[in-house]
Amino acid sequence: MGLTHRSCGSGANKETFHKSYFSKTDYVVALAGNPNTGKSTVFNALTGLNQHTGNWPGKTVLRAEGKYINQGLVFNLIDLPGTYSLLANSVEEQVARDYLCFGKPDTTVVVVDATCLERNLNLTLQVFEITAKVVVCVNLIDEASRKKIKIDLEGLSNILGVPVVATSARNGSGLDQLINTVTGVASGAINTNPYVVKYSDCLEAAIEKIEPKIKQLAGENFNSRWLALRLLDKDETVIKTLKKLYQHDSTFKSPVGGEVWA
Repeated sequence: MGLTHRSCGSGANKETFHKSYFSKTDYVVALAGNPNTGKSTVFNALTGLNQHTGNWPGKTVLRAEGKYINQGLVFNLIDLPGTYSLLANSVEEQVARDYLCFGKPDTTVVVVDATCLERNLNLTLQVFEITAKVVVCVNLIDEASRKKIKIDLEGLSNILGVPVVATSARNGSGLDQLINTVTGVASGAINTNPYVVKYSDCLEAAIEKIEPKIKQLAGENFNSRWLALRLLDKDETVIKTLKKLYQHDSTFKSPVGGEVWA
């Protein structure tokens, strides 16, 4: 598939054939979603032939990324493995989770299936715990319409606190609005305030107790609330990654238990 009008917005076709436009990247966008939501179709529609694949470092999981242009800006789109959650119960989940947390993309697009929205929103809420710069892409909106399913996009956006865009990636419907919305969130022109899941009183008290310590140790590099949840859960995959990141800092200690991560 070549780069088309719907792939990169109005008037973008001529730009895409100048390779110099791809010599730099202005923003990095992660594409997340459950399997079978049409996520790969969205990826292919936006990036066309300007994509390549390989493996994630040290993993057998496929890594696909590609570039597209919008409003004169170059976006590098990272297609994360399709997952149902970010709790790292599989290699795919760990890859997606670690990239969102430690790769820190400028925007994350969560692709959800319009015909089974409730199931897909579980992953969306987990992404909110890691990053605030999110756009929800309600894909397969044509299938939902055929099944007489109506979605209040504005109401959903108000509840979630992030932009919600309806698309049918197979025929290109809504893709222009999607890429313009991504540009707005990435550039800061569109502010987001994602819904925050509240847990039991005892868990919230524990988060409140250790979150300031995490901010003190890690600064603003990571979402301190999310890290607090993972440390309280004794998530070994997160602890292992933090050890690698802070292996040269002998003063970095876990807020849970106090052991040195070095």
